[in-house]
Amino acid sequence: MGKKAPPFCLPDADESQVCLGTFQGKWIVLYFYPKDNTPGCTVEAMQFNAALEKFAELGAQVIGISADSPASHQKFAERHSLSILLLSDTGHTVLDAYGSWKPKTLFGKEFLGTQRDTFLIDPEGIIVAVWRKVSPKGHAEEVKTVLLAKKQDVS
Repeated sequence: MGKKAPPFCLPDADESQVCLGTFQGKWIVLYFYPKDNTPGCTVEAMQFNAALEKFAELGAQVIGISADSPASHQKFAERHSLSILLLSDTGHTVLDAYGSWKPKTLFGKEFLGTQRDTFLIDPEGIIVAVWRKVSPKGHAEEVKTVLLAKKQDVS
């Protein structure tokens, strides 16, 4: 927190490159999630998607990133009618830069995977809030509340 957000350019569901710098001057809600079409990730994406208009009114762009392919993101978005911006980090470079590519354990086996984390980035590109190991239900509302408070601190 308080550090410059690591810059990146990643492909979206249409394989167009989207760079963090494109959103300079806006608040950014950057959330990392493990996998398209899994229960927790679907809940999280749908809640952020439902709040997109409110985030936009607050001057914020919501961006979801996972290690899934652009094609997977496209199917995920179509299946759940998502308008949210989803980016693909198949090489894990951005996940790693934000400390969200972590060792995990499933059925006694350890592997590397995406930790569910969210970063609130201010219009100057500074990380002003971090949520680690997020519980998806109600998280979008929590982020919106903190964004509102941070915006009031600035004005």
